[in-house]
Amino acid sequence: MTDFQKVIDYYNSFDEKNRLVRDNSGRLEYEMTMRILQKYLPQTGRVLDIGGGAGVYAFPLAKARYKVHLADLSERLIAQAREQKRTEKVENMVSVDVVNAIDLSRYEDGMFDAVVALGPFYHLTDAEERRRCASEISRVVKTGGLVFAGFIPYLSGSIGVVERYFRLPSQVDANTISEVFTSGRFHNLENNGFFQEGYYATAEEMERMFTDNYFETECIRSIRGFGYEREDSIYQIKDESVYAEVMNCIEKTAENKAIVEMCGHAMYIGRKTMPQMT
Repeated sequence: MTDFQKVIDYYNSFDEKNRLVRDNSGRLEYEMTMRILQKYLPQTGRVLDIGGGAGVYAFPLAKARYKVHLADLSERLIAQAREQKRTEKVENMVSVDVVNAIDLSRYEDGMFDAVVALGPFYHLTDAEERRRCASEISRVVKTGGLVFAGFIPYLSGSIGVVERYFRLPSQVDANTISEVFTSGRFHNLENNGFFQEGYYATAEEMERMFTDNYFETECIRSIRGFGYEREDSIYQIKDESVYAEVMNCIEKTAENKAIVEMCGHAMYIGRKTMPQMT
């Protein structure tokens, strides 16, 4: 079972609100994610951003044209979002609530044109919890609606645990490495430091889980693509034509299976094909 208190404690100590503006890594992740959302979302509609933190994507969507419901497990991040909603008077931010992604019971069946779930599948270490999350997403999305589900690919995440040992050996031992390569589950040996526990899924697993919940795959792609860990160099390119072509090539190759599995965060995008069976 997922230790949800560890997830809460992590986000109580980590500046998630500013994660995507602190450095070029976050900048590229944000820019590419917004490109994806703008490409696939309908022109208008109701969007649930589950696990959306303080609203880094929810607020731009609300300020554009969407009716947005923001939900997250962290009371701290939700408090930050409520304050931003109040001070900026964002009327299209319809609700801002503390919600666990495996229980979306406050939302009605078929309520949303799209669900953005860029955080939950990083943290749900139990297979049944992941299935419940996908099932709940399917229930609240209308037929023809979309899901954008972020995940950390198995190989990228597992190798990252080995790299963590090089930097922080007190958080990783041989059993930690064996477990993550065997099961995709990571458990930090310490109660502090980046990412206390998590789950690294394969693209095939994500697709199968959503197919089982009445979604048809639109695409599975890397978010930062081959720009992953090259962000500083990309943003230093002075030649505008070279920069544009590099970004174009990142987009063109983002669905390549090798890039999906090895380049940091990835995303499953699916369309609901039939009503959720209840």
